[in-house]
Order: sequence, then structure tokens, then C-alpha cells
Amino acid sequence: MDEKSKILIIDDENGLRLGTERLLEEEGYIVESASNGEEGIRLGKSKEFDIAIIDLKMPDVDGLTVLKEIKSVHPNTICFIATAFASYDTAIESTRLGAFGYIPKPFTPEELIYQIEQGVNQRKLILESERLKKEREENLLELANEKSRLNAIIKSINDGILVINKNAELVYYNYAALKFLDLADIEIGSKILNILPEKVVKTINKLFDSETFHVKSYSHQIELKPDNELIVEFSTTPIPNSDGSIAGVVLIMSNITEYKKIELLKSQFVSMVAHELKAPLAAVQGYLNILIDKSIQLPPEKKEDYIKRSITRLKGLTDLVNDLLDISRIELNTKQREIEQIDLREIIENSIQFFELDIKKKNISIETHLEENLPAINADYNEITRVVTNLLSNAIKYNRINGNIYIDLYKSHNYLILKIGDTGIGLKPEEKTKLFNEFYRAKNEMTREISGTGLGLSIVKKIVDSYHGKIEVESEFGKGTTFIINLPINIK
Repeated sequence: MDEKSKILIIDDENGLRLGTERLLEEEGYIVESASNGEEGIRLGKSKEFDIAIIDLKMPDVDGLTVLKEIKSVHPNTICFIATAFASYDTAIESTRLGAFGYIPKPFTPEELIYQIEQGVNQRKLILESERLKKEREENLLELANEKSRLNAIIKSINDGILVINKNAELVYYNYAALKFLDLADIEIGSKILNILPEKVVKTINKLFDSETFHVKSYSHQIELKPDNELIVEFSTTPIPNSDGSIAGVVLIMSNITEYKKIELLKSQFVSMVAHELKAPLAAVQGYLNILIDKSIQLPPEKKEDYIKRSITRLKGLTDLVNDLLDISRIELNTKQREIEQIDLREIIENSIQFFELDIKKKNISIETHLEENLPAINADYNEITRVVTNLLSNAIKYNRINGNIYIDLYKSHNYLILKIGDTGIGLKPEEKTKLFNEFYRAKNEMTREISGTGLGLSIVKKIVDSYHGKIEVESEFGKGTTFIINLPINIK
């Protein structure tokens, strides 16, 4: 399909429908939409769409009925059921009626685009198989000797393609398939099932045992290399004969390794956020329950202590949320920057003044060596201030009473070098490797009482990286830590 794919969205949720429509149009698709089931049936039957996204729950007509009506007129339209109420029964029924897959609500733009791309690929294969059915002879093996347009299509795409006839003989393949299956070569006409994953073979045999052809695809996500190094989605689609029987199957192999890694990272991130939110919320709830319990008689000073502890916990939550928002803005590149010429010496001196009370509380001595006549750098003042204050805050928090902090600033080649060192707790070797991970905080007998979100250093690294700089750490457990930052002088 050289022309743009046409997509129909059927959903009674106005905001979701319009947002999805706008997203897909930005991706280059031609999109029409319907706000209810009846309108969706009328549109879906009046013209043939490549993709239809159908809401399962609508007030007038349910999504399965809409699916059935559209498929009755245009069986080659790839249909997705979108729902927040997925169940085993509806999954079975929607698959029986010809749905290609589920799109769980709420979905991210990346998840939606991924599903649509899979559907478009499936649509391409179905239309191509329709074209082939009109051109080829009864025996699929003849395809191997035809110099048809199919050869150019299959050889040029990144997904692996195998065409297998009902005798389990290989009819066609592309080089991507060899790469996925880790094969140096393969012969047309050879028996192929013995080199495919067991789940895929069972699906192919099930299709071959069927007496009639149904427009259905079966997908399996299989780890081909251990430790999530290569995860491939195998999509198996039957190819019909003119009499309605099964002539063979088309097997598509798509590399979804990065997508699965993102899924895992997202799941781990959500789990970590939930863990970090749960403890302080539970603590505040506990304090408030005690304060409102009339059966517990607390002295005024105890009440004041509980209120102060709650405020401290809630401040920690606010800091966590703000840090998460900063990370999100940095990664999405949506944070507004005001680039100006800034004096790094000035930021360091202001930061020392800002922490003056904390420094005095621990009787920490600060020794600075700030080189004179250093060039200004072009950067966002608030971002560079965030870097300096975060590192200085850590040097104070993780320092010992009567400790020392050393701050050096000098020019080296095309970089300004900032060093902030302390004589504090230090890091063990295994802690040092995880230091810039989100939510990571070194936990030992000396850090139990030190608060923090575990996001500060992650934000520092993201800011430094965004300016094409570099951050390094030198540390020895029990003796102290030094952070070394390299910022390009002409950063913009």
C-alpha cells in the first residue's frame, strides 16, 4: 500500500476520540471518526478502511456488534477492540468475530502507534495475498520462480517473512528471516517447521488441520536470545485457495525487543514510584489518625511533634513529585530553557550562602579554589544552579560533624571543571556503579537517617548530559566523595 492508510475511530469518549484522531493524523494517516456505534457501523460499511479502532462499551451499540457488522461487509479491515474492561470472554468472542487485537485503555501514544503499525503490516499482507491469489497457480512453490513484485516487497522490509505451503515446505523468505532464525542459508522447498519455535509450529499445524479458511492471525512473543537480548513477535496468517481451503501460511517476524524493554522499564519505574509514595503517605496517615483519635490523650508538645513530622513527610512527597516532573520534562525536552551567559563562580558563591545554616549546624569547613577570569558559559541559570546546589547539599548531608568540603573551579582546554568533594560517608564500589540510577540511595548503617528522593543525582546527570558535559565520581567508603563535572565552555 503506497497510499496513506485509512483509519476509522469509533468511540463515544469525545476527548479520547479527538486526541487519538489528531495523533494519528500527525503520523500521516487519513482518519475519520464516529461518536457512537450506529454511526460507526454506517461509516465502516459504506467504505473500506484499512484499520478500525472500536470502543467495546458504547451506550447505543456495543463494540462486538459493530465489529461483526463491519467485518460482514469488509472482512479485510483490520479491527482493534479498545477497552478498559477486557475479559477472557470478550477476548474470545472478539477474536472469533475477527478482531486483530486488543488496545487496553488508557494507552500511551507509543503503545497506540505500535499497535497501528502492526495492523498496517497485517493489512498489507492480507491485500498482498489477495493479489497473489489472482496471479499464482494452485501450487505455491511456483512463486519461488516468479520474478514478481512480491520479491521486491519482501526483500526490502525489516520484518522477517516466511511463506510456507500446506506440505510444510518453504515457498518464500527474506534475509531478515534468516537473521532472526540465526541461519546462514535456507533452501526453497525444504521442510521448515523443525527450525521454528514450538508455539509457532502448533499454530501452523492447527491452521493446516482446519477444513475452511478464516481471516485470522495468531501472534506469539518469543524470546529467541536469553536475557531479553532478542524478543520476536511471530504473526501467523493463513493463505486461502480459490475454493476456500488453506493453501499455506505467511509468517511475519517482528523485532519487539526495544518495545519490551521499554515495557519492563515502565513497569519497574511505576513500581518504584509507588513504593516511594507509600511509606510517607502511610506515616502521615498514622500521625493524623492518632491526632483525631479522642481516646488518645496527647500532650501539646507531642501533638506539635506529630504535626511537624507530617509536614516533613509531605514536603518530601512534594520534592519527589517535583523531581519526577523535572525528569519527565528533561526526557521529553519540554522544559523551557532561558539560555544566557552565566558566571559559574557566582552560582557557587550564592549556593554556599544558601546553605550557610546547614554548614554551621555540622561545623563544616569549606575550602574553595575558584580560578580568576574564567569565561562565562551559555546555559540556563536555574539548571546549572540546580546542579551545584544538589551536589553541595549532598556534600553537607553525607558529611561528618566537623568535616570539610572542597570546591575547585578551573579551565582545562575547552571545559570548565567543577570539583565538589567532602570528607563524609563515601561509597562502596557496588554503590558507586548505581549512583545515578533513579530512586537509588546508598543504604548502610550511616545513611539510615538521611532523607532524600533518590532522584537528585539522576537529575544532575541528565542536565549535565543535555549540555554535552560529563560527570564523574571518585569515592572511598568512610573517607569521602568527590564529584567532577566537565562543562563545555561554549555550551548552548
